[in-house]
Amino acid sequence: MKIITADPTGLCFGVRRAITTLEEELKTSRRVYALGSPIHNPQEIDRLKKMGLIVAECPEDVPEGAVSFIRAHGVTPEIFEALRKRSSKTVDGTCPFVKTAQERAQTLSQEGYIVVILGDASHPEVKGIMGYVSGEVYVLASADDIPHTLSGKKCGILSQTTQRVETFSELVAGFVSTTPEIKVYNTICRATLARQESVRRLAGEAEGIIVLGGKNSANTRKLAEIGFSSGVPTLWIEHAGEIEGSWLENKAVIGIAAGGSTPDWLIGDLIQKLKTK
Repeated sequence: MKIITADPTGLCFGVRRAITTLEEELKTSRRVYALGSPIHNPQEIDRLKKMGLIVAECPEDVPEGAVSFIRAHGVTPEIFEALRKRSSKTVDGTCPFVKTAQERAQTLSQEGYIVVILGDASHPEVKGIMGYVSGEVYVLASADDIPHTLSGKKCGILSQTTQRVETFSELVAGFVSTTPEIKVYNTICRATLARQESVRRLAGEAEGIIVLGGKNSANTRKLAEIGFSSGVPTLWIEHAGEIEGSWLENKAVIGIAAGGSTPDWLIGDLIQKLKTK
């Protein structure tokens, strides 16, 4: 069996930066409270918990005087301030690309645009971006969701950083014919775009594609969707133990892609297991 690994693959810059920062803080503080899961990968979270990570669901769950950590997805200004007041130290692991999206949303709002965000309204990154909007804001999953009430209005458009570029282009195009003034910021992370393109390349070379990453990871889900839509048999798993031998039958070339929240050690485990098949 020939194994082709997508390039790039594995932890993106923002997540790697956040995890490295968190690990360094754990070495010093021994116990750190992260507001929400700092990485959408269950296996990596288990590893970090053994180092002293505690996942809190809201600022009130962080004990007074504790060390708190803001994950790569970012938070609203209000939540950031609440954490700062409770904590002896607040470590900001927000991805720089997410910070840019937050700043773009704030700028559009201040300039009087109705802010339109392509993304998942329940995702923590989108909730954080929305916190920087002082006026009207809409979160849309696709061009099909554009409400008629926005027709003829001044709209500013941006994206959750892990969305597919095709979906973003379709959304923008959907506004062109009905909106007299639009301002667009492409806030899709370049690393996300590169990973999506790597899956398209794999589809032209492999007889089967394995997408490795957490089922709660938005960017990994997008990679899996690209694999599924390519027509090449695609398997989405969280760890090597989920592979079934029957899926590998009659496939001489296997492509491996991994989300931006998939650590290198999980990718290594998968490659080693495939080599034994």
